[in-house]
Amino acid sequence: MSKPYQIVIDTNVLVTALRSSRGASYKLLTMLNDTRWQLNISTTLILEYEEILKREQDRLNLNDQDIDNLIEGICTIANQRSIFYLWRPVAKDPDDDFLIDLAVECQASFIITYNRKDLEAAEKFGVKLLTPKQFLQHIGEIP
Repeated sequence: MSKPYQIVIDTNVLVTALRSSRGASYKLLTMLNDTRWQLNISTTLILEYEEILKREQDRLNLNDQDIDNLIEGICTIANQRSIFYLWRPVAKDPDDDFLIDLAVECQASFIITYNRKDLEAAEKFGVKLLTPKQFLQHIGEIP
């Protein structure tokens, strides 16, 4: 078997997955523990997941416990990475620099995001930016 892809999933993908069970984001969310890739997280990313999901919880029809359970599940299956360096400033939006830091630290093949324009600097480090649909197409999960 080939080496699994290292991936980072942007918060906007997680929110989109929780808004609708019909799209590529949701399909990806249901497959997070797939052996073809390894999800990578950092403390900063988990805190952002929690902040954004709890802010959007009414629209997502979730409560605090649902969100805590989801985040705990992600933490259970993901590789926790410690960031000892900062590549800043790199991203167009400085609030997204931590995603690039994480991607560089874990030698990610992909950042899965809907925010390509703010993260395009990651490509300087060999990290490809794909939407959930593009990633699922890349791995042959959807046509």
